Amino acid sequence: MRYVTITTWEIMGGVDFDLVMERVRKKRLPALKQLGADRVQVSRPSPRTIAAISEWPDKTTRDAAVEFIEHVRREVRTEDHSRMTGEMLGEVVGEV
Repeated sequence: MRYVTITTWEIMGGVDFDLVMERVRKKRLPALKQLGADRVQVSRPSPRTIAAISEWPDKTTRDAAVEFIEHVRREVRTEDHSRMTGEMLGEVVGEV
């Protein structure tokens, strides 16, 4: 069954949002695809926050990538000067 993760991030004050997003697009998103994510989207709910939505073929694929994902999250904190503010994950139970 398909599996989704949603993480929310706050970009620290004084950090160039466009520069952060450039790194996300060039480095973070392709890494998730290489780990097996079918689709990764990033939305901007407010001027200093982003939400990343990753769609995986199944929980097993996502779980196999979790160690690398945690490594990337540590990098993001230092390189992008942001902090994860929330995470939700689970099986997809409906879609259109």
